[in-house]
Amino acid sequence: MSSNQAVEDQSELAIRVSNVTKCFQVYEQPQDRLKQAILPRLKRFVGRPGYTYYREFWALKGINFEVRRGDTVGIIGRNGSGKSTLLQIICGTLQPTSGEVTVRGRVAALLELGAGFNPEFTGRENVYMSASILGLTREQVDQRYEDIVAFADIGDFLEQPVKTYSSGMYVRLAFAVIAHVDADILVIDEALAVGDAIFVQKCMRFLRKFRENGTLLFVSHDTSSVLNFCQSAVWLDRGEMRMHGLAQETCNAYIEYCSQEVYGDTVKLQSRQSGKREAKVSPMARVEQDVKVELFDNVANSSGWQSGVANIVSVTLCNGDGEPFSSFAGGEDVLLKIRATTHQALESPLIGFFVKDRLGQSLFGEHTYTYIQPPMQVEAGTTLEASFRFTLPLLPNGEYSMTVSIADGDPYTNTQHAWLHDAVLIRVASPKLRYGLVGIPFDEVTMVRTGGSA
Repeated sequence: MSSNQAVEDQSELAIRVSNVTKCFQVYEQPQDRLKQAILPRLKRFVGRPGYTYYREFWALKGINFEVRRGDTVGIIGRNGSGKSTLLQIICGTLQPTSGEVTVRGRVAALLELGAGFNPEFTGRENVYMSASILGLTREQVDQRYEDIVAFADIGDFLEQPVKTYSSGMYVRLAFAVIAHVDADILVIDEALAVGDAIFVQKCMRFLRKFRENGTLLFVSHDTSSVLNFCQSAVWLDRGEMRMHGLAQETCNAYIEYCSQEVYGDTVKLQSRQSGKREAKVSPMARVEQDVKVELFDNVANSSGWQSGVANIVSVTLCNGDGEPFSSFAGGEDVLLKIRATTHQALESPLIGFFVKDRLGQSLFGEHTYTYIQPPMQVEAGTTLEASFRFTLPLLPNGEYSMTVSIADGDPYTNTQHAWLHDAVLIRVASPKLRYGLVGIPFDEVTMVRTGGSA
């Protein structure tokens, strides 16, 4: 790489996290802090070995990654994995124990609820204080104040102390401020989870617009949101970085890990690595004149995991008469058949599926537990075939996939025994525009003149 290329690459970096660690001192009793501040020094003064009155908690251990300008990166991990600590270090509200964080550009953050607000100040006073901390002058805040107020939409509460606010009002005001400070980098923690549906949709519209030019760090336990927003993802586990890669690959690995945690040491899940497959249309394919939905069986090449207790054998999508087809227009009655085998007895087998778009968002799906009651107990060596008859939605142009699984239990408490990503690949090609994530067939659309001049 030439020196000019190296300089150019450096200029494209928005965030660099280099070997960052963070250790907290945890004291069992409040008086231990005073002892730690005084006694070790006295003991060293008289030549006696010192003693620590705290235990160390390493929240982060050697974290390394880079974020380029314009990237959207998700941070995932279980509670206590170090996500919030990492974000606070990136934002500068915490200092690392060792390592270095380089941030280029103005950073605005929505971290834990109420962060950056003085509870005794009114909403108006906190707007000016928070915006000034983020680098705006009073004149700039004056110019944007009405827009901030309109975005927050909390009415007369703006003149009340924020300690009287609900959690949703906190988030409304905090997000309204960071949305109007012209930040280069936005850092969003789980705080949006407490917002009402209407405000969250407003925030999502802003974030989608912001992604066009800004850099976004997005923390969520909802992997669908990470897949929807992020190009890549960082997975933290007990303070260590498990993975940094494409959002789809990282989220899939994280989901598998969480499932393994359910088993503990009793069962070791076996990962299935996806294989390369050249998509070929079946000779039975039926091509519609204006719309083509092609389906490719990918069970043998799909990634995922299995416990060895049960596995998925095949997935077939048939027409209303039960005949296998690989091309549909959408709007037809179809029959989905998922076949599985058991290697151990299951108390309540549950077979299900869901269809995802290219971002990994779940569009629709179902499982057998909803309809098969009481649960069907099966012995080892049983072959099960679950059938789902439904109307195939109208899907916008693009590529989709179907995830299928077999579990034991109910929808709320179950143990997954086989989970296959991309068991069926779906490709939609249509000259018609279809709006929304999933379209519906319309029986009739008319428009008539009911008055006025001809």
